[in-house]
Amino acid sequence: MDISFYVIQALNGIQYGFLLFLVASGLTLVFGVMGIINLAHGSFFMMGAYLALWLARHTGSLFSALPIALLFATAVAFLAERLAFRHLYRRRHLDHVLLTYGFILIFNELQRILWGNDVHSVPAPDLLAGSIPLTATQSYPVYRIFISIVCLGVAFGLAVAIRSTRFGMAIRAGVVNREMVEALGIDTNKLFAAVFCLGAGLAAFAGMIAAPVEAVYPGIGETFLIVSFVVVVIGGIGSLRGAFVGAMAIGLADAFGKALMPQFAGIGIYAVMAALLLWRPQGLFGEKQA
Repeated sequence: MDISFYVIQALNGIQYGFLLFLVASGLTLVFGVMGIINLAHGSFFMMGAYLALWLARHTGSLFSALPIALLFATAVAFLAERLAFRHLYRRRHLDHVLLTYGFILIFNELQRILWGNDVHSVPAPDLLAGSIPLTATQSYPVYRIFISIVCLGVAFGLAVAIRSTRFGMAIRAGVVNREMVEALGIDTNKLFAAVFCLGAGLAAFAGMIAAPVEAVYPGIGETFLIVSFVVVVIGGIGSLRGAFVGAMAIGLADAFGKALMPQFAGIGIYAVMAALLLWRPQGLFGEKQA
């Protein structure tokens, strides 16, 4: 195997890691601020993928579909938070699991009614449909590079917003001490709604831009949800930095595992998680529980 093989796998791992970060960052924010275990988080990824599929077919352009799909997914998230999730903030985690699992069933049934059980593909935009040559015989798709660049921009913007805005300071304070945030006069109802919509929007956006490189199929949301939970556990609950590092580690482990040891590819990421938790049970950047 020449050097181009390792370059391609590294690029694939980074691209997959960025997608995982978008999903896992929303998951860790929702849990860190709101204390909600949202099993339906992957359903917003699925929603984004299917909306990209449907709107791209009707508009003829994935780029035209993205803002419409993102607005729709965020509106659905807002309604879900206002009508259902807001009643869980003081409830047990078992209640979170039961309600959000119910949402998974609802979203999956709606998906089957609207699009059936077939596997679909979404073509990449014509502008990004080519590839960049790496060697005389190897090339790399432009659209995958585009995904990495866009996700990096979103990650940078999210980091700046969390660290440098009043909304970001409220989020960070909410992760540390929700009661103190309320005592300071911050409207936690609005804060929680905004955080939930942000997390769902990140997951939906990841599904939209992933549609051309991932087959759009029933259950795609649960697939990404499980791996995103692994990312959150590795990075530490409530830590965006941990989510980023964990996503990159899992992305690279998955890409090289599938290429070098395909027979063990299904357990590689869980082996990484188990090994790390033996060393740091709280995750890379999580805080030890008293």
